[in-house]
Amino acid sequence: MTQTNSSAKKPTQKLVVANWKMHGNLQQNAVLLGNFVKHLSSLKHTQVVVCSPYPYLAQLQSLLQNTHIAWGAQNVAKSEFGAFTGEVSALMLADFGCKFVIIGHSERSTAYCESDENIATKFVHAKKHGLTPILCVGETLIEREAGVMEMVVGKQLDAIINTHGAAVFANTVISYEPIWAIGTGLAATPEQAKSMHLFIRNKIANLNLDAANELKILYGGSVNPQNAVQLFVVESIDGGLIGKCSLYAQEFAEICLAAEQSAA
Repeated sequence: MTQTNSSAKKPTQKLVVANWKMHGNLQQNAVLLGNFVKHLSSLKHTQVVVCSPYPYLAQLQSLLQNTHIAWGAQNVAKSEFGAFTGEVSALMLADFGCKFVIIGHSERSTAYCESDENIATKFVHAKKHGLTPILCVGETLIEREAGVMEMVVGKQLDAIINTHGAAVFANTVISYEPIWAIGTGLAATPEQAKSMHLFIRNKIANLNLDAANELKILYGGSVNPQNAVQLFVVESIDGGLIGKCSLYAQEFAEICLAAEQSAA
């Protein structure tokens, strides 16, 4: 069982990130973002971020600038520029006011065979150019049932730590996303999420306490308004990375409200 490092402090402000994945169009986005701004303007203890497909970043910049909602992308290239057809660099994302970028989501690493090392390069590259990386880590159902979930997640973190050190995790975000929960409707239990979140923070804290104190750790994987209430009150969970429910204004607002109430 994971032991708590009593010296590591948990961030107080919650963070809820909408991951639209490959959904949306200009008309639907405008309505959805309008509802986000309208219904989430009263949040005081929760930061909200919307990560859209690349083509809609200009729309996010236009509709969300001068609001309390930040925006970002779902992926980034590992290079600044060059002959990389179809890639988008961190500098390009910054041109559209992006503050965040999702790195290493399992849907990408599975479909496009991204290695842990490639993800680590993207993570550091994004941070170098002023973006806050949201690093996704997690295990498959087979790995969970075999009891090696901490070893798997630890290896994903070590790809960054062994090359760049633990200090690089300061002012960044990690999202624990058990692969077996993503898009299945079956979320991790609060106890399962708590154990993994403590493992992640303690692993960083044992190497660099300051970085661990400045790190937010989210839970992602079939989060909905009902289980969000149970998940967000867990002390080690700093918010959520929300997929399907971020496409529906009412459901996403309820999830953000659950985060707000847990932080107040």
